[in-house]
Amino acid sequence: MAGSWSGTMQALQAVDTEYTADSVEWCPVEGCQHLLVCGTYQLRTPEDQPALDVSEPQVRLGRLYLYSFNEDNTAKPLVEVQRRDSSAILDMKWCHIPVSGHILLGLANANGSVELLRLMEYEKNSYTLQPISSLILEERCLSLSLDWSTGKPGRVGDQPLKMISSDSKGQLHLLMLSEGAAELQRVASWPAHHFEAWIAAFNYWQTELVYSGGDDGLLRGWDTRMLGTPVFTSKRHSMGVCSIQSNPHQEHILATGSYDEHVLLWDTRNIKQPLADVPVKGGVWRLKWHPVHPHLLLAVCMHNGFKILNCQKAIEEKQDVTVLISQEMPNSLVYGADWSWLLFRSKKPTLTWSFDQNGMGAQAADHCSLKVAEGPPAPFQEQIVDHHVEGPTKAHRRAELNTSLLPLTEDMKSFSQLHCSSKICDLSPFSGGNFDSSLLSTCSFYDHVLHLWKWETK
Repeated sequence: MAGSWSGTMQALQAVDTEYTADSVEWCPVEGCQHLLVCGTYQLRTPEDQPALDVSEPQVRLGRLYLYSFNEDNTAKPLVEVQRRDSSAILDMKWCHIPVSGHILLGLANANGSVELLRLMEYEKNSYTLQPISSLILEERCLSLSLDWSTGKPGRVGDQPLKMISSDSKGQLHLLMLSEGAAELQRVASWPAHHFEAWIAAFNYWQTELVYSGGDDGLLRGWDTRMLGTPVFTSKRHSMGVCSIQSNPHQEHILATGSYDEHVLLWDTRNIKQPLADVPVKGGVWRLKWHPVHPHLLLAVCMHNGFKILNCQKAIEEKQDVTVLISQEMPNSLVYGADWSWLLFRSKKPTLTWSFDQNGMGAQAADHCSLKVAEGPPAPFQEQIVDHHVEGPTKAHRRAELNTSLLPLTEDMKSFSQLHCSSKICDLSPFSGGNFDSSLLSTCSFYDHVLHLWKWETK
């Protein structure tokens, strides 16, 4: 969306999550975009466990909340649907497409595992999340992050459905879903960082490529077809790299964030120098591109609240990034944030999805300036050279591809069966005149609050 942006941020609701909250995710799948989940993390204190042996690992408690958004209830639009106690939750992501007709949520837990849950509708507008698969990645460590390979709209349906995860021992883990039963299968694990691997993320345009960030301050790229040494290593961040997201609308665009309180934008074809460097005055724990507007980036800045960045001029003209919103949140440490996929729009065309009958892909009617690829990504042709000298690294046998796996493909046909030709952009009581309204949520430590916001822009 070109041109200038202006608008206001309005707090709609604050929900007490009891435990400290660190992850919030809106469901991206059409028909269930009114649902969101919030994950929590609570370290059990000595008062809770007086016989705690210092030689034993600390107990990290968690709780998963499922909420439903109802725009007609203006006083409290978020209603709790389910709560589920578990190990502490460090990260979670919805799969962007249904798998065998089911909507899936992946969790990264403090017990070193990745868990898969299935959304079930047991009566009209009543939902529950049921665990269906769990895989321990590593004993006595924390699973810190995860990402699905399904982040880009319009992908072809015969690509393997993959997940990447990182852990507190500095390792990355590549997973797939097996054919038929939605069961997690390990494909490869390999050491990626000297300390905690805070974040791992796919290149959504070429999903054989993954990126990782660690407490060693390194940003690394990996080709999962040739593991052993990174495709590149960047030391451009001066502290631990803790957030990465590939832009789902524009190929080659990558955003990274760090404890050094900077957001960097990259063209992955030239990783030596970032396109832009944005100081945000807070450690950048999460980054989220807007689901429709390709240049808008939501940055979670821990003790400095959250910011909305307009990256258009930086990407297209190599100019500075514009900070559109800087929302401070005193006495809280913001760790989670996400855009809602519910887009409220007045007096503007709608964006509709259509799926072919063979389940091989999706096309979008581009009425909302959303750039959608109509075919598979081009073969990887970037020859990125590591511009920092690496020590000798031997190939790891655990990183070899398990050729016996039958990867589950992205079931676009099931997607179409879930009434997915309905419109995304819609009229709403929250919008009026010629304004767009974006919903977003944040969650935070210390005050253990889930916030619902409305950003209304001209």
